[in-house]
Amino acid sequence: MQVRPHSIKSRPRFLAALVLVPCLAGCFASPGGESSSDGGQPGSRLRVALAFPPAENFSPYGADATLLSRLGVTEGLTALDANGAAAPALAESWRRENDRTWRFTLREATFQDGADVTPSAVAAALTRATKAKPAPAALAGVTLDAKADGDRGIRVTTAAADPVLPMRLSSPSLAILSPKAYGEKGNPDPVGTATGPFEITKVGGGSATLDRFDDYWGGRAQASGVDARFVKDGTARANAVRTGDVDIAEAIPVAQAATLDKATLKEAGTTRTTGLQLNTRTGPFKDPKLRAAARTAIDSSTIVKGVFEGYADPGAGIFGPAVTWAGSKRVKPAGRAGAAKPDGKRITLATYDNRPELPEVAQVVQQQLEKAGFTVKLEVREYSRLESDALAGKFDAFIGARNSLLDTGDPVGVLGSDYTCDGGYNLALLCDKNVDRAVTKADGTDGTGERQDAAMAAEAAILGTDAVVPLAHQQIIAGVSTKVRGVVLDPYERTLVGTGTRR
Repeated sequence: MQVRPHSIKSRPRFLAALVLVPCLAGCFASPGGESSSDGGQPGSRLRVALAFPPAENFSPYGADATLLSRLGVTEGLTALDANGAAAPALAESWRRENDRTWRFTLREATFQDGADVTPSAVAAALTRATKAKPAPAALAGVTLDAKADGDRGIRVTTAAADPVLPMRLSSPSLAILSPKAYGEKGNPDPVGTATGPFEITKVGGGSATLDRFDDYWGGRAQASGVDARFVKDGTARANAVRTGDVDIAEAIPVAQAATLDKATLKEAGTTRTTGLQLNTRTGPFKDPKLRAAARTAIDSSTIVKGVFEGYADPGAGIFGPAVTWAGSKRVKPAGRAGAAKPDGKRITLATYDNRPELPEVAQVVQQQLEKAGFTVKLEVREYSRLESDALAGKFDAFIGARNSLLDTGDPVGVLGSDYTCDGGYNLALLCDKNVDRAVTKADGTDGTGERQDAAMAAEAAILGTDAVVPLAHQQIIAGVSTKVRGVVLDPYERTLVGTGTRR
């Protein structure tokens, strides 16, 4: 790796200085101390406020994967287009050779450390992802083998037929990094080893500095760099847009939307669903009758009106209205247990405050559950301090916001990662043979319409266990300066800053 003057020198502790900052005034500056608050000249740096700090040292295999893709750092062999279909990225084309084998042709591209993107490097990156523990969500239930094939080819073979492999390889968790990103132990390091239009050059103090990668295969970005801050306080993010301290602020709280000038408020549909996950492995909700009691206690219309102020739709399923085909194909869950009386059962309900609506949602849910007869303790933390405990089953119930098509663009992907015995993001700790059977069937189904039908049958099997109670289907609300052009708000929430984003 070429060593640059601004490169990060000490990787083991480069995130130790990350802290959450509630106020942004005066904290955005370009490298070298020059103010980035200019009049929007070509090549200006972008000042971005993000809701979530890195939770896993910028590992592409977990929740940080989308953080990297949203900032334009990483990319995979493919991407998703506006219709959710696979589109070229590092691979310029592909073809299916048989049920289990696909061949991808690489474009000419360069890693940010100066190395060429070669078939052997891509094959090694994909192989590393298959060995990650836990497995990236996009690979839930999937076994694949990647090998170089000639000067520009990659042949990917799966253990079982995978009709959506090109979509799967678009996942941010399957980003391609330079061989130098992979040490002997631990997660890969994307600093200076990715392929996107922006390169991370400095991390610390609750921030990340990115410079334009001039050798990007898609052409030079119009912004010279990005100064990102991780700010969990949604009010602070909104205030920063109003005062001009930032150019872009993601996840504006609905309570703050009315306070922003209409010209700076950007909305977009999203496939994100807020849901109540019930711990099916231990505690009171191991009993399906108590899970049924929790489901019947919830009134999602109250949450949509009172918390989201209309910037959402009532929870209908794992897939909401932004998945345009889901409503007409939805299957009614069958075999649900009858609700038992809670009789004061004590439960711990957890959520995080990076998305400011969630604590409010949790308070409403707490009230509804208590009215039904549960005794509820509410615990709210910052997400990075909550995720590991949630996945370990240390709470009885968990409220989170999940983009159902984020990992692969394929509706079956989130079902496998979130609700099967071997799922890598199974917050409900669900392990049900009927669910696994339905998801496996859906995963092996070819043909767009047929696969959608099978996915909705699997959704019905999951909802039938009452492991998850859909609460609301959300919209994206972002604050964007009127000087900024080219912000990318997609329903999968994989992108935010691209080559055309500028001020």
